[in-house]
Parts: sequence; C-alpha cells; structure tokens
Amino acid sequence: MKSRHLKSTLLCAAVLGALSLAPAMAQTAPPPDAPVSASANGQESTRLSTEFAAFAGSDANAQALVAGLRDGSAIALDDVITNADGTTTTTTTTFTPATGQMGYGNVKIALSLAEASLAQAGITEPTAAEIEAALNGGTMVLADGTSIDLDGVLAARAAGEGWGQIANSMGFKLGDVMRSPKATGSASASAHGHVDVSVAKVEFGKSHMGDHPTAADHPGKPDTAGKPDIANRPALPERPQRPERPQIPDHPTHVGRPGG
Repeated sequence: MKSRHLKSTLLCAAVLGALSLAPAMAQTAPPPDAPVSASANGQESTRLSTEFAAFAGSDANAQALVAGLRDGSAIALDDVITNADGTTTTTTTTFTPATGQMGYGNVKIALSLAEASLAQAGITEPTAAEIEAALNGGTMVLADGTSIDLDGVLAARAAGEGWGQIANSMGFKLGDVMRSPKATGSASASAHGHVDVSVAKVEFGKSHMGDHPTAADHPGKPDTAGKPDIANRPALPERPQRPERPQIPDHPTHVGRPGG
C-alpha cells in the first residue's frame, strides 16, 4: 500500500510540474504562423547587395537597388563627388523601376545585364544616372557630343521580352553574363573601341517600345512599302494549249500469201 501511495504522489507531482512549466514554454516558443523564409530572404538580400556593391558605388546604393527591384518601389542612389578643395558634394538620383516586384533571381539577372550593358559602352564605374539609364532606358551623351542609346533591361522586360532575348539583343549570352557581367561587357567594349568613356550627361524620357525600328527600317531588308497587294496583281496569261497529236493510222492487215 505504501508503494502505491508513493507512486501516486510522484505522478501527481510530475503532472503539476509540467503544468507549471507550460506557460513559460508558451511565452518562449515562436508562434506557429511566423514567416519561415524571412531569414532566408534577408541572407539573399545581403548576398546580392555585397555582390553588386562595386557596381552600385557603395553598400548603401547596392542595398537600395536590391530592395527597390525586389519590392518594385522607388530607388534612391547617392553620388559623392570630391571637390577641388577636398570637400564632398552628394547628389541623389531617385527613380522607380519599370517592372513591378521581382524575385531575387530576377533581381540578380537584371543587375547583371545592366552592369554588362554599361561595361559594353566602356563604363565600369557608373554614376546613379547611368545605372538608371541601364535599367529603365535613356541616352548617354559623351564628352565629344556623340551619344549612346540604352533601351533599358527593365523596360525590355516590362515590354514582354525574356532575359535570354534581352541578352541576345545586346550581343551577349545570358549564361556568360551571369558568370561575369563586367568581363563580358568589357570584352565587348574593347572590341567596339569603347574604353573609359566620359559621359557628359544622361537624357531620359524615351520609351523602350518607341526606340525599336520598324521592320521597314532594318538595314539589309527590302522595303515592302509601295508594293502592290498580292490580290491586285494582274493575272498571268494562260499558256496556249498544245495541238493534239495526229492519230497514227491503223496498220493494214497482212494479206495471205498466194497459194496459202
């Protein structure tokens, strides 16, 4: 009897102890509906920001680019200029990406293509305005008065083009750009003679769709304007019928030999 009473007493004590710990565990345990991917998203954002910090000009600019492209929100980039007297002047360029929200994979592709397009033009340390032109489209006016038109990778994407199609239109292969956008663009710039380009100003306002030439404007293709409609072309004259061949006369039957 004493043994049973002792076991019952120990069981009650264990139950009471567990009940007393339950509120404390409930306070420390995470809620069941907590977002599991928040940490992963933060790591991916940090990784992309670090990867494109040199292209953006600073860690803060890279973080603004990644966050703005990810959320489809306004992007503010700072340019810091050192004056002759040693002081610095900061100018801020703000723009909204032509696309809406994008996943981190698309953000990486967009920034890689933008970096390659500027490197192709001979620009490896772009300003905020030049980055905006590479993303949304614009015209870079060089110091010698010539200009370079950029359709903008985001403008092309918003117009329905695929990433591979956008890369091909710039003369790249998407796989090569993803491995090393600066190296790909620099090689193309060297081939075209665009090295260390000095940009005087950047002009905006051109739409991506308006910059594309029509089919009649492409060189090397015959101009189809003014050609008569196929339905209105004159009918070809009918070929004369061949005269009927004369019939071959029947061979006369062989007459039996005399005396046969």
